[in-house]
Amino acid sequence: MNIKKNSLSKQLLLVVGIAFVLLFISLGVILPRMLIPVAEQNIYGYLSEPLKIYDNDVDNKLLNTEIAYIYISDNTVVTSSNIEEVIKYNDLNKIIKKMKKSYGKFLYNHKYYYYYKLTNAQITKIAIANDNYINRTKTAIISAIFPSLLATFLLIGLMIVYWSSLVVRKIEKLKNKIDNIDNPNYNHKIDFTIDDEIRSLALALEDMRISLVSQEKYRNQMYQNISHDFKTPLTVIESYIEAVEDGVEEKDIAFDIIKNQTKKLEQKVHSLLYLNKLDYLKNTKQTKEIVNMEKMINDEVNKFKFHRKNLKFEIFYDKKAKYYGSVENWETILDNILSNFIRYANKTIKITAKPNKIILYNDGDQIDNDFLEVIFTPFRKGIKGEFGLGLSIVKKTLNIMGYDITIRNEKKGVSFIIISQKKAHK
Repeated sequence: MNIKKNSLSKQLLLVVGIAFVLLFISLGVILPRMLIPVAEQNIYGYLSEPLKIYDNDVDNKLLNTEIAYIYISDNTVVTSSNIEEVIKYNDLNKIIKKMKKSYGKFLYNHKYYYYYKLTNAQITKIAIANDNYINRTKTAIISAIFPSLLATFLLIGLMIVYWSSLVVRKIEKLKNKIDNIDNPNYNHKIDFTIDDEIRSLALALEDMRISLVSQEKYRNQMYQNISHDFKTPLTVIESYIEAVEDGVEEKDIAFDIIKNQTKKLEQKVHSLLYLNKLDYLKNTKQTKEIVNMEKMINDEVNKFKFHRKNLKFEIFYDKKAKYYGSVENWETILDNILSNFIRYANKTIKITAKPNKIILYNDGDQIDNDFLEVIFTPFRKGIKGEFGLGLSIVKKTLNIMGYDITIRNEKKGVSFIIISQKKAHK
């Protein structure tokens, strides 16, 4: 498809030109037609006044080149001397027959004539004029209106052109800003002084640019963290393979360590793939079913309680509590949270399930407030210098199922609070 390039300035000039054409059409065609009824009312008054003043025969004082008079008395017709200057006729009676009403107009020889008639017991007086008065009245009105309208329109047009030029310059600045959105050397300062929609758009673009810059920095940092997190087990595996080859390490010990590191690496790859899967699932509609949370919590506790035998698990479950989602997703959530708790708890882990809320508590060290703000960020370095995806997976999985999670430092220990998003918005 061929798109013809046309600047906004040219488009505006075209619109103003079309408006001028419409103005001339309006003044030259539409306005005169609208003025005809007004002019006709004036001419009827113009014709009637002399007839009301004089009651007898045609008076020479009434004669002028615009109005002719006809007096009819006892079948005698008398006309003013200028009758043929006003209307050229062959049969006067034929013209008189056209004037049936007290006033009006009639068409004769392709031309309109206007008349006013007064009748009393003795005489009928008729004043008649052609359309010269109408035309002169329309011309006078248009001559009076046209200059002021034209001047007003020109002033408005200039104002619109000036205002639009300012808008065009602002749009050009926005275009340059978009073209250089990834250019750090470009001056991205917003110098729009008027707080209008264009300035709001510029501010939105600046917010987007800052967000893109921040995301790029975060993405680069995350890639570095991922590389570091994956490199560690690979380095350990490589070093033990070399140690076995050099004969400085026993094969059984080396194979156990390599197996353990391979398992860790596999878990990291699985977590990364699962996180990418969540990015896809968040845009799809999820089916939600009621989950037997009490059984699931008990199963999870039984799974983790032997990791550290000195830990005490306390469970409080409200029978009225109902939770929706999928078993797989809830298992992933509880696995990641409890595996985190196993590392940091001192002696106690508590799980409290209430309607629309689950509180998971451990009595370990509090989390630094600065780290709380970024704790759900993927591959953010953790409290002990570790990288991971567990809590990021927890957050995204809960959001997909209609839940949210917050972390709160208690007087002693830390609480992870899962709550329904609908409940949180009430």
